[in-house]
Amino acid sequence: MGTIMKYEQYSKYYDNRDVISLFSGAMGLDIGLAKAGLNVVIGQDFDASCVKTMRANGHNVLEGDIREIEPQQLLSLTGLHIGEPFLICGGPPCQPFSTAGKRLGINDPRGSLFMDFIRMIDYIRPRFFVMENVKGIMSAPLKHVPLAERDEKDPEQRLGTVLDVILSEFNKLGYKTVYGVLDAVNYGVPQFRERFVLIGSRDNEDIFLPIPTHFQMHQNQEYQWQSVRSVIEDLEFDSDECATLSDERLKFLKMVPQGGNWRDLPEDIIPIAMGGAYTSGGGKVGFYRRLSYDQPSPTVVTSPVQKATMMCHPTQNRPLSVKEYARIQQFPDNWIFTGTTAAKYRQIGNAVPVGLAEAIGKAVIAVADKSAVIETKRFRGTNVHNRIKNAIEIGGNMYAVK
Repeated sequence: MGTIMKYEQYSKYYDNRDVISLFSGAMGLDIGLAKAGLNVVIGQDFDASCVKTMRANGHNVLEGDIREIEPQQLLSLTGLHIGEPFLICGGPPCQPFSTAGKRLGINDPRGSLFMDFIRMIDYIRPRFFVMENVKGIMSAPLKHVPLAERDEKDPEQRLGTVLDVILSEFNKLGYKTVYGVLDAVNYGVPQFRERFVLIGSRDNEDIFLPIPTHFQMHQNQEYQWQSVRSVIEDLEFDSDECATLSDERLKFLKMVPQGGNWRDLPEDIIPIAMGGAYTSGGGKVGFYRRLSYDQPSPTVVTSPVQKATMMCHPTQNRPLSVKEYARIQQFPDNWIFTGTTAAKYRQIGNAVPVGLAEAIGKAVIAVADKSAVIETKRFRGTNVHNRIKNAIEIGGNMYAVK
């Protein structure tokens, strides 16, 4: 790992707000950080359709496999120096840590990509970093090594979680970290979407995860959870680019009311509609799922037409369109997505919601500007204030600082 430099060596860079984005995808995280006031100077991705999308929207991109990219390339392309970037952000591919299916952790080669993210932090030494992922990363197990083959002198062979390794590596680099699971709906996003967020500070600053801004119950409607209606109702009869459902699936879907799923089908129809999934375990909530206009959307997935993760329009017998998908993820209407229709859905479904990203950016800026805390000499009404504090931690009750 690189040499840890002292605060004084970086102080000349403290006025810049430049961001290097890794694993950028369709740039949902980047758009949100820009809305917060940061300057994303370069993005990076391996996926050709994502790279074309970034370029179509006028962004500077380094295309390629991060395992083959040297950090100096990013600095050279931006004119930045070691220690100068305000922040590096990114979400290493999350499939190995998903809570669905087999959880291979770092047995899966893609699980090692977080080490390349750490490699970039180690060399470039940004003031802050933001790493996001699926919540399953918090409990994803390390590669299992049989007891008889373990070497106690090698800590990587001890049982633990992927998160343990990540935190240990950042600790070696001298970064203070805070992490937790945030639900995007608590930050003005019209969607339930839980994401793991890890924020790091090179200079031991008082970092924190963003405080929720929206709530299921609030006396001011402006601060209540946002509904699907609030973002896509005007597109009801303007489906634009849209995937299609088979006639067979549409036949059953037409029987499902707004906000319902397969459980709302007639009892004698359910076994036919569900097929082999009828006797399988799990909640199966995504089968024949029709969204409700008056609730936040379920988590937007990479395809709205898969049988187990259907995202049907609240009133129309079709899946959500590409534009509706983008609205729920809070992309600007003028954002250009490139590639096939399937590629566009995948890019949008994999993105960080813009509102959540903006909240993260504002939290980091508040730390940098030392504007996050109101200092008081006395703290009155302790019980009352503790109840308020508990209430605002609805979306982040797993905060931890290292």
